[in-house]
Amino acid sequence: MGAANVIPGVSGGTMALILDIYEELINAIRSINLKFLRLIIIFHIKEALLSVTWQFLVPVGLGVLLATFSLAGILSWLLDRYQVIVWSFFFGLILSSVITVSRVVKKWRITAIVAIAAGTITAYFLFGMVPVSTPNASWFIFVSGFTAICAMILPGISGAYILVLLGKYHYILEALNNKDFFTLFIIASGAVVGLISFAQILGWLLKKYHDLTMAILIGLMLGSLRKIWPWKETITTYIDSHGKEIPSLQSNIIPSSFTIDVGLALLFMLIGILVVLGLDLWAHKNG
Repeated sequence: MGAANVIPGVSGGTMALILDIYEELINAIRSINLKFLRLIIIFHIKEALLSVTWQFLVPVGLGVLLATFSLAGILSWLLDRYQVIVWSFFFGLILSSVITVSRVVKKWRITAIVAIAAGTITAYFLFGMVPVSTPNASWFIFVSGFTAICAMILPGISGAYILVLLGKYHYILEALNNKDFFTLFIIASGAVVGLISFAQILGWLLKKYHDLTMAILIGLMLGSLRKIWPWKETITTYIDSHGKEIPSLQSNIIPSSFTIDVGLALLFMLIGILVVLGLDLWAHKNG
């Protein structure tokens, strides 16, 4: 999940769905509520820990943080030099996961099909939006963290890509690589507030309208494939606050000829598909 969150266009929520821990994750986050905060404030630490599913949240949280800090530089380097291969792997990963995840919808009705269409259209147009130039003020960094984390726990909508749209992706990535702890603290604060509050809403929706909510989430995954398609043509670019040229509008294209690079990309796409199918088979054997 941490590795996925670093890449614009890939959602940690998608990885949670693939690994079949999504609903458990949302419910675990929901346990961090006002009761927990009140117990912490009055220093009833033992009671506070008993009120949350920390045995699940701690290892997942540590894994996400470890991957985010350790892989940020590596993934940034890979995206600069092997972008098509990276996108191909994740395209295969998400494409096949749509099929496996669809099994969580218990009853397929017309409303569920409409919900999938709505989710797909929403994500498709979201990933066609042009990034904007925004301030580096602390309040906006907080808002960026709040918004991005809400997207991160939604399958299909990448928190990293939301940061791209807000003009803060490279700013935050540099803060990670340069160990700018002040900036990281501000964005983390926004992320914590957003995570706890949004998980309450999402958990309620899953409880009351499970199939409809899951259908929308599957649609978001489908729509995100627009962003993850490996082969693109850059139409327009913009210069970020650090003077780096960033693509602002791209169109998906089909390779004009079959080359070694195209074959390699297709191979990694197949590997992504096999990874999901393998995880799904393993989960059913041990489930």
